[in-house]
Amino acid sequence: MDSIRAMDGDRISRALARIEAASRRIEDAAARPSSADPSAGDPDLERRHAALRSEAGAALRELDRLIAELEQ
Repeated sequence: MDSIRAMDGDRISRALARIEAASRRIEDAAARPSSADPSAGDPDLERRHAALRSEAGAALRELDRLIAELEQ
């Protein structure tokens, strides 16, 4: 039974590490200044970009919530 818990704990630890690494990459990319906004002047592309940013933000908030639950 303890070995199963340890394996589950290892999987959770590895998953959390991957999530944290992905989150850092997303934050780094968001912080980098863009040399040119490819969506400038294209209202449909700008709308889709805003929707994608919103979805990404919601996904990160959900990941934060799940990580907080796992840490309890």
